Amino acid sequence: MSTPPLAGAGMPPGAFSGPQAQAAREVNTASLCRIGQETVQDIVFRTMEIFQLLRNMQLPNGVTYHTATYQDRLAKLQEHLRQLSILFRKLRLVYDKCNENCAGLDPVPIEQLIPYVEEDGSKHDDRGAASQLRFASEERREIMEVNKKLKQKNQQLKQIMDQLRNLIWDINAMLAMRN
Repeated sequence: MSTPPLAGAGMPPGAFSGPQAQAAREVNTASLCRIGQETVQDIVFRTMEIFQLLRNMQLPNGVTYHTATYQDRLAKLQEHLRQLSILFRKLRLVYDKCNENCAGLDPVPIEQLIPYVEEDGSKHDDRGAASQLRFASEERREIMEVNKKLKQKNQQLKQIMDQLRNLIWDINAMLAMRN
């Protein structure tokens, strides 16, 4: 058996132009969704920066202002708007690609995604539901009995703790009287 030569060991860089390179260029839908999410976050960040710049700008209300400062802020604002339009185009491309990837998929009805018991079932289903209801009521009754016993035990423990507290109080009182 011979091993295939490594890329870079005398082979031209475009030697692997088959399915491996094509798979590397292909991006799955989950990655596209992540890229779309990051793009939306960038859009929100840029929009916040634009509003920050607009808030800091002064209106031309007859007050003298520095032309250089105004031009600098205007250039920053235009740059942010240009970046924002690029991000929206990128988001549109990601959206279109996701729709293209999901076009062949059959949509799953919502009813199949939500587990529920259908009412038009047979008598077997009714018996199953009745047995589940009976089991649940028995379980609830057992839990109520355990809670009742637990409350009784708690009361007994409280009485014992009160008796011990009184006993310790009496012992401390006698020791104090002795000294």
